[in-house]
Amino acid sequence: MQSKPKILVLKMRELVYTGIFLFLAVVLIVLLVLMFRTEKAPEKRTSISTERYTAGVYSSPVTLGDTVVDVTVTVDPDRIKAIDLNNLSETTSTMYPLIRPAVEELEAQILEKQSTKDITWEATGKYTAGILLNAIEKALDQAEGSVFSE
Repeated sequence: MQSKPKILVLKMRELVYTGIFLFLAVVLIVLLVLMFRTEKAPEKRTSISTERYTAGVYSSPVTLGDTVVDVTVTVDPDRIKAIDLNNLSETTSTMYPLIRPAVEELEAQILEKQSTKDITWEATGKYTAGILLNAIEKALDQAEGSVFSE
């Protein structure tokens, strides 16, 4: 048995062309896969426990004599940021001198506890603090309610 060797002669130009076409075919396949793959939709956070509020500024009116003062509560999705009074004129502030200190005292406690539960106030401003606390709770209810209505 004699074997007859077969010699295959390839020209360098043919090898280069074949290599280039193979490279382009691989690049084309990768691009097609990247272009037409289906992407997963971003997962929606369903945990309401971390998001108690809808971020924003919520207000609740308080009537003091003839004037209406807005108690505004600023919240982030997970915490209470600030409590303030809007439309508090100098005249109203003079007529009700305990209102500004009561808001500051309530704000400090609520921001520390992040809740309106177990809030204490001085006996001298108990009515003022009670009215303001009710307004703050109404504003927080608005912020909580808008989370559940989405």
